[in-house]
Amino acid sequence: MKPYGRKTKRLVGGLLALGSRSQALESLAQIPDTQLTGHLFSYFYSKEELIKFRSVTAMGELVARIAENRMENARVILRRIMWNLNDESGGIGWGSPEAMGEILSKSPALALEFKSILFSYLDHKGNHIEHDMLQRGVLWGIGTYLGTAPRDLTQGTREQLEAHLCSSDPVKRGYAIRALSNGDVLKCTALPDFIQADKTAIDIYTGWNFSTTRLSDMALDCTPEWIQASGE
Repeated sequence: MKPYGRKTKRLVGGLLALGSRSQALESLAQIPDTQLTGHLFSYFYSKEELIKFRSVTAMGELVARIAENRMENARVILRRIMWNLNDESGGIGWGSPEAMGEILSKSPALALEFKSILFSYLDHKGNHIEHDMLQRGVLWGIGTYLGTAPRDLTQGTREQLEAHLCSSDPVKRGYAIRALSNGDVLKCTALPDFIQADKTAIDIYTGWNFSTTRLSDMALDCTPEWIQASGE
């Protein structure tokens, strides 16, 4: 990496560490897109989970902005994300499914082209991702996209999300609750009793910081009002 490249990477890292989301994103937007893209990809691999997620947020803003005027450039970035998740890439696509979900939530035009691919990473008959930690990313990415497009939750994807409610990994259970809630299906469907009684606490990324919450509290927020009232 050239000296100016290292300097810019340090600048990007410093901005991602800022407490102010708006200040960080406004300052990141001043960096040339081509440079920023590469450095954000590098921070997907940060050992600090918060920095990884913030780089995902910044990538969503960046690619959505690029798509407004240079759609093909935006497609190239998404194809790079897809390649990172391909076994043939030789690596592990840390942050890539999260970034895809974030990008598609910000760009309806890109979502039309790539949402089926995002959903396919959860589908055993599609491009299912076996890696446990990457599965977390897929669940988070799908949940993030559904937060802006709940109508796109298909019956098949809903069943796949519901299956993760039984995961031994509490983070996957939480991300599945989040995705189903964002898909609006939990307004009419109660979560299983064992989820409603699950006191396990997990950290949920909320756009710039983490919030610690218990799965039972997430379930309570999603449970239909008539069930809460009757105590059933």
